[in-house]
Amino acid sequence: MKRASIAVRITALALAVAGVVAVIGGLVSARLVVQTAREVTRQTLSDQADVVAGQLSDSKLGLRRVVEVLGGQGVAVVQVRPNGNVVSSDATAERAARQAGITELTGPVHTTVELNGRVLLVELRPADPRGAIGLVRETETAKGVGRTLVRNIAFALGLGLLVAAVAGLVLARLLSRPLRRTAAVATSMSHGRRDLRAPVDGPREVAEVAAAVNELADALHRSEARQRDFLLSVSHELRTPLTAVKGFAESLADGVVTGDAVAAAGRTIDQEATRLDRLVTDLLDLARLGADDFRLDVVAVDLTALVAETATVWSARCATAGIRFTLEAPPDPVIVHADPRRLRQVLDGLAENALRATPSGRPMVLALSRAPGAAVLQVRDGGPGLAPEEYQVAFERGVLNARYSGSRPVGTGIGLALVHGLVSRMGGVIEAGPAPEGGAAFTVRFRTA
Repeated sequence: MKRASIAVRITALALAVAGVVAVIGGLVSARLVVQTAREVTRQTLSDQADVVAGQLSDSKLGLRRVVEVLGGQGVAVVQVRPNGNVVSSDATAERAARQAGITELTGPVHTTVELNGRVLLVELRPADPRGAIGLVRETETAKGVGRTLVRNIAFALGLGLLVAAVAGLVLARLLSRPLRRTAAVATSMSHGRRDLRAPVDGPREVAEVAAAVNELADALHRSEARQRDFLLSVSHELRTPLTAVKGFAESLADGVVTGDAVAAAGRTIDQEATRLDRLVTDLLDLARLGADDFRLDVVAVDLTALVAETATVWSARCATAGIRFTLEAPPDPVIVHADPRRLRQVLDGLAENALRATPSGRPMVLALSRAPGAAVLQVRDGGPGLAPEEYQVAFERGVLNARYSGSRPVGTGIGLALVHGLVSRMGGVIEAGPAPEGGAAFTVRFRTA
């Protein structure tokens, strides 16, 4: 379904507001005008009645002249003579005066009488010695004020809608112009452009949208750059063992390697294939971490036994590399709920990272301790460590590789990213910081059972 543009919506809203305002204003104005006209007419008629009652002479000529003058103003005169006869040239006015009580008049009367659908204003006054005098006229509404007001309201409504349409179109174009430019930039971004930026102008909300799109473009640019670096580093890590496997396999196939060297070549191929398998497995695990079907077998795990088992492997590898390995752990069991296979994968990943970063002769520590309600695992090294701001991004894929690939031994960034994901999925918390040994410390916390 095609949606209406913001210009159309703003224009329609402006027209609706203008129409409602014109109608409401017209209705209120009509009521006020009618009431005001009626009050002015009544006051004028009351003043005329006072003047006629006070100055009316006994001569018929005088009364006739008054009737002619008032008749020209739409006012009918009703007279009650001393003998009680009611005299008027207008039968309707006479009926209205009688209904208002002119024959029984004792004082001034101000009233309204409705006859045959006509609303008549009636003013009665005693007029000695002639008895009484009455003035009758229709209200202004009955004479077409309503129709005039309707025409005026219709004119005002039309003019208001025209002005609203023009104003709405102008406003809509002013508001939608930066939005259209921002939408164009977003569309170009969806086709791969990252060098475009939306102009941050217009109303505050529109400017905020443009700024957000620009920030998104910057974030996408950084993310894609990290992804390219990550893929390059992964490609390099894959190519190295593949080259070794292919080279030794060709040597064996061509008969270049013979005798006792065959076994050594086979061991090298096996080691490099294992390295490839571990790298591919880590990549697959990292890709599956966000899936709902990622399997965890959570059971009660004795961390004391787990770190002792891990230390057996890594103390031997550290000894081979000339690194001083230390295990710090309490003698009694420390129980947490986790997946033991994945927890061992976490420790191996952190130990692999520490072994890579630690120079020969420097220490590496695997530590287990207790904290209130938690068990704390640490892998610390005596390597060069990280800059203070880099500990916050240590678990992002490829960040450390991009920073240190040319200056120190670093991995692809898969290991630390995978460790962080595994710890989080098991309900633990992992953080990085400086180590007392001078390098980096990676700390994992789990609630104790």
